[in-house]
Amino acid sequence: MTEQRTWGGRFEGGMDELTRDYTAGMDRDFWAHDIIGSVAHARMLGHQGIIPSSEADAIVAGLALVLEDFHAGRVTWRPELEDIHTHVEVLLREKIGDAAGRLHTARSRNDQVALLNRMVVREACDIARESLTELVAVLCDLGDRHAADPMPGYTHVQRAQPVTLGHHLLAYGEMLLRDRERFDDCRTRTNVLPLGAGALAGSPYPLDRAMVAEELGFDSVSRNSMDATADRDFVAEYAAACAITQVHLSRFAEDIVLWASAEYGFVTLPDGFATGSSIMPQKKNADVAELARGRAGRVIGELVGILTTMKGLPMTYNRDLQEDKAYILGASNVVLPTLRIFAAMVPALGFNLERMREAAGQSYALATDIADYLVKKGLPFRSAHEVVGGLVREAERRRCELNELPLEVYRAGSDLFAADVLEISVDSALAARDIPGGTAPRQVRLAAAQLRAALG
Repeated sequence: MTEQRTWGGRFEGGMDELTRDYTAGMDRDFWAHDIIGSVAHARMLGHQGIIPSSEADAIVAGLALVLEDFHAGRVTWRPELEDIHTHVEVLLREKIGDAAGRLHTARSRNDQVALLNRMVVREACDIARESLTELVAVLCDLGDRHAADPMPGYTHVQRAQPVTLGHHLLAYGEMLLRDRERFDDCRTRTNVLPLGAGALAGSPYPLDRAMVAEELGFDSVSRNSMDATADRDFVAEYAAACAITQVHLSRFAEDIVLWASAEYGFVTLPDGFATGSSIMPQKKNADVAELARGRAGRVIGELVGILTTMKGLPMTYNRDLQEDKAYILGASNVVLPTLRIFAAMVPALGFNLERMREAAGQSYALATDIADYLVKKGLPFRSAHEVVGGLVREAERRRCELNELPLEVYRAGSDLFAADVLEISVDSALAARDIPGGTAPRQVRLAAAQLRAALG
């Protein structure tokens, strides 16, 4: 029987099944990436005369047949073949015979694996970018629609000052736009061709690496063969971009969970994105948001995992690096579906605008505006802060809001107060913050337009 292992020449006997299973690769779903990379490599080998052009053509044609078999589901995974690279090579041999053995000329599994990883991460960055673009666009639309709808802004989970719902939602839009930039940056550093680095020392063949890079869409070729096979910075950077994105989605999810509670009453969950209780018929649970929040820990774990894997490795390739795909897949399998479901769920949320407006003026949320009233009449802010603090105490004693205090109570605190202090309202507080970045409705609409423009 022909030896199926790509490295078995010096070994006698078979591999223990425990070793076979323990060392098996996690790349079985990446057949398309491997075949595309192999086609480019074979074409270059033929073009450079490194192998006969007729055999290069046969390899390319054979790989097309292998690709068809994968697409059609005709390939059975064989654990003894270790990884996708060996599967493709064995299947190719079944199609074209011994000429398949020339495909691995001038490459090692080390630079082949590095190529596959970069193609996978590059593709994942593109998917993340597209999903983030869609979600930010949703937030731009909602931000514009709710630019003038008040709600309470919070610090320390306590009502602080009035903002608008649009302003609040656009804050997440800004976060997610930065996330898109991180994936773009990651893609740029990922998009360097490692093929040609060999096992670690480069290749003695007259390779045209630029030809391969152009065919596969890489911006450049690696400058150092050792770094090309040892580098997994791009995996760590991808995991970091995923982790930060999922943390942002987790924070958004936390807001949705709070808003949907009876204590807040700001949001009605759409039935399609909620679940019920097995025992309490009245319950509607924000399970999508809660799971997004909970799964942030998994993505953070993938980042910690790849950094921990890398921290103790000497140059160059070590089998520890096989684990890199687990981190790529683990992060992708959380972040990408979460982005998609948020883009569908968020516009379906039912916002209780009347309840939000009511809450925006409660809990002495206008206290800062009353202090600013005094400052504009010449009182130092610290003194104004003290005066309004006394008014808050009096309002608490009377169990009323600040705008329900009689004018004489204001005048007792400071003779700078006039009747117009009682005209301070949620709407006037919003309108007063008409500066770039502020929560005035005009500024919120402008910010939504600018954010949409930044999406390109």
